[in-house]
Formats: sequence, structure tokens, C-alpha cells
Amino acid sequence: MRLPHLHLPYLHIHVHDRPLAGDPHPHNPFHWKLYFCEAVATAVLMILGLSAVILLTAPGSPLSAPLLHHPYIQTALCGLCFGLSGTAAAMTPFGKVSGAHINPSVTLAFSLAKRIGGIDALNYMIAQVIGAFLGTAMVYEAGKLVAWWGNMAVAVHYGATVPYDHISIWWAMWSEMFVTAALIAMLYWLAAHPRWKFITPWSGGLFFLVMNPITAWLSGNSVNFARTLAPALFAGEWAGLWVYVVGPFAGASLAVMAIRMNLLGKLHLLEARLVNFGHHGRVPGLDDPHRKLNHPDDHLHIPPASEPAGEGTAPGATHI
Repeated sequence: MRLPHLHLPYLHIHVHDRPLAGDPHPHNPFHWKLYFCEAVATAVLMILGLSAVILLTAPGSPLSAPLLHHPYIQTALCGLCFGLSGTAAAMTPFGKVSGAHINPSVTLAFSLAKRIGGIDALNYMIAQVIGAFLGTAMVYEAGKLVAWWGNMAVAVHYGATVPYDHISIWWAMWSEMFVTAALIAMLYWLAAHPRWKFITPWSGGLFFLVMNPITAWLSGNSVNFARTLAPALFAGEWAGLWVYVVGPFAGASLAVMAIRMNLLGKLHLLEARLVNFGHHGRVPGLDDPHRKLNHPDDHLHIPPASEPAGEGTAPGATHI
């Protein structure tokens, strides 16, 4: 028995979702599916990332004991695992739909580059904070159910990042700014080159594998206000919280400025996604994140399948 086709002209869940490049649909300024997916992807980042930090650094962990006398290796592995947690979040259907910014600094960079509208950028940041809180809350609740896990989580303050207290706090701020600028520049450069875009989702782990032993002692290499705020709420670690707002946001701004000045060469990004390029600005569906969803009313330029992802121009989008 075939069900009758229901035509609901005022219900366009997929059709009118915000293209992350170009102009939004005039009758739909809010795009709740994107925000929901971004929150879930950020929660995945926090669950996996904080769990890795707890296992690698907490007293009593079977993984931390062999690393106790090798702090540089321990710090590098923390960076690698947290970065790869971002990769895992990006590879979920939720991350592929939202573009997996999972970081207010990344969203700010896309906003400054005019790849995402102001309303969507603000709601992405709110979603990231909510997702980070939910992810940390799940780690916290797991500690209430399993005593040994809770003891380890408390011992490392739920993976909270705080400035090193034996030097000026400004060093922590400069570190956050520099590392964020380098991260954004690297992500943009990789994402803008079709030959290297397959590396983009994996680059965060490699980046922090190298950077953590160099600069993590200054500030923890958060580069992500949502990632810092959520553990701070559970651990009560409020020292220098402003560093993780000013530093990463300033670093993202500097990176976009350098890109606009062509200091890294001419970089062309079509859409505000770090992963799953090829949607050409149209939001995919959760059931099939790789499928573009188009509509006769759409006025966004959809390049043919043979055109490399990330090239071309969308209405309202300007090249960096």
C-alpha cells in the first residue's frame, strides 16, 4: 500500500536551510538544523577529547603511568588525541551537515571572510557553547556512575585549560592568539586547495601533536573558548578566562587579515565548511550527508559534478 504524497508548501526543512556561502533564503533567517548538528558535533569533540586527556594525564590511569617521566610525549599525545577528536566529530553525519566548526574562533574566521551570515555565526557560537557544556556534562555524569573515572576526572579538573601562573598572563594570551592564527591559516590553506582538502579533517591532530610540546605549557593550547568554558564550569577554574576569548578571537582575525592580504597566496573558499566539501553551499540531509539538496527556487550557483569542490562563486560570496 502506497501512502499518499503530502504537499506542504510552507514546510521546507531542507530546501531553505542556510547555504553557508551566498545569501540566505529571505523567509528563513534561522537554520535550526545547522545549529543542532553543530552542537552535537561539539559535544562529540568534548566527550572524546576530555576522555583522552583524563586517560593520558590523570593519576591512576593505566596510560598516564608510563608517560609520567616523558612530559613532552604526554603533552604531544594529548594534542594529537584532542585534535583527532575533532576529526571524529567532523566525520559524524552531524559534523558533515554543519561543517564542523566546533570552535567559535573558526566560525568567527568564516564570518569575517563573509562565508557565513552574522545571525548564523552567532547561533553557531551559541550552539558550540551548549554542545561543549553537554559533552562535558556527560563526562561528569559518567564520573558519578563510575567512581574511579570520576576521581580521575576531578584530579585533572575535567581537562580545564588555565594560564601558567609563574609568568605574566599576557604570555598565555599571546600564545592563544599565535596558535589560533596558525591553526586558522593552516585550515584555510588546506581547504582552499583541492589536492590537499582530504587532509583538512585530520590536520588538527597533527597540528597539536607538534604545537603542544612547544606552547601548551603557557595556556593549554585551547584556541577554543567553548572548549575552555565548559570544563571551567565543572571544575571551578576561572583564572584568566578572558585569555581564551581575547586570544583566539584576535588570532582568528589576524589569520583572516593575512589571508585577505594574500600573504598565504590567493585562497578561494566557496563555503563555510572544513569537511565534506562538495555541497557547494547547500545543506545536505542527515540520512545522506554527501547528497546535495536542491530546489527550483534556489538561486545559488551549483557547479557541475565535474567541477572541483571549493571552486566557483556563489551569489553574495566573495573570494578571500
